[in-house]
Amino acid sequence: MSIDIKKVRNDFPELARLVHDKPLIYLDNAASTLKCLPVINALQQHYTNEAANIHRGVHFLSEQGTMKYEATREKTQSFINAKERHEIIFTKGTTESINVIAQCYALEFLNEGDEILVSTMEHHSNIVPWQMAALKKGAIVREIPINDDGEIILDEYKKLLSEKTKIVSTCHISNSLGTINPIKEMITLAHDAGAIFVVDAAQSIAHESIDVQSLDCDFLVYSSHKMFGPTGFGVLYGKEDLLNKMPPYQGGGDMIDVVSFDGTTYNDLPHKFEAGTPHIAGGIALKFAYEYIESLGFENIIAHEKMLLDYATSQIKEIEGVKVIGEAKKKASVLSFVMDGGHPHDIGTILDRQGIAIRTGHHCTQPLMKRMNVTATARASFSVYNTLEDIDLFIQGLKKTKEFL
Repeated sequence: MSIDIKKVRNDFPELARLVHDKPLIYLDNAASTLKCLPVINALQQHYTNEAANIHRGVHFLSEQGTMKYEATREKTQSFINAKERHEIIFTKGTTESINVIAQCYALEFLNEGDEILVSTMEHHSNIVPWQMAALKKGAIVREIPINDDGEIILDEYKKLLSEKTKIVSTCHISNSLGTINPIKEMITLAHDAGAIFVVDAAQSIAHESIDVQSLDCDFLVYSSHKMFGPTGFGVLYGKEDLLNKMPPYQGGGDMIDVVSFDGTTYNDLPHKFEAGTPHIAGGIALKFAYEYIESLGFENIIAHEKMLLDYATSQIKEIEGVKVIGEAKKKASVLSFVMDGGHPHDIGTILDRQGIAIRTGHHCTQPLMKRMNVTATARASFSVYNTLEDIDLFIQGLKKTKEFL
């Protein structure tokens, strides 16, 4: 079985639109994916026929919403193979999920002089929350270095691990380079040193099959909007014993057991970490994104996206003056590059006039840009609905851009 590309493209209505009177070529999937019809229909269904608050109502609409919202939690458990349903915490996205861990685990259990390891290639959302927590606790954030190809140097990582190491947090796949990190091996090494491991799966959740029990990660985080789902919704997986030890992230409705002026007790997992009315429609719709990915199959997704990346990489390397940034041996469908005499923002603007959407800038990875000796890159990133024709038009557009510049 392979991807039925015509059918898949019909499932994403945005691909039918024009941009500057040109057919849309969407190559900005690492920033956010387009939305498939099942997700769009689920959102419309909720807001049209089922809009009501959940968890606290006894009327029909509330009970229907609660049932559908919690069905997504069960689907999430299955999708990443969590041991327990209540190990799935719903958040606003990857960034909030990491902040929950930093505020509720790091601030609670770190001591002065303890160390947190993060890699050079991390997104700012996997650096800054740890720095904030470390500053308050007198802990130290240390950098796991990478080589010129954009790969973590495992020997250096091993040297950094010590009895002082309490937390290691790295991306599964780099948003800027596409590097696929050896997280299973890294998790084992961290555990051997007595540290917990946080996996940022924002870039991998729609591209690689993830089994948290097999990985044995302590926490895993990702966002709905990078897997064809709604924006403003995300997942925090955590091992039950760790989540039970952590204090709540926020106070408010639904996260309480009993409230009195003499003191308050908190709700059980997962609700302890889910204060207030959530993004109900987004939660309900995420289930349909999971089901859509499963209908395609990860084996087919990986094969299709590898074909696109290999073809795009071979084609772009034939353009004189263009340099690929990040050439890891194991790489996902992200292609970052620079062009002699062309600022990435100019490249992106000129391509946009041709209907081609890419991302330009530092991609929220400024330490990585410094390590690779660039201030910014242009980035094309591919998904299941992209085609070889998209790549051809992108390469043609890049050649025109080079001539113009």
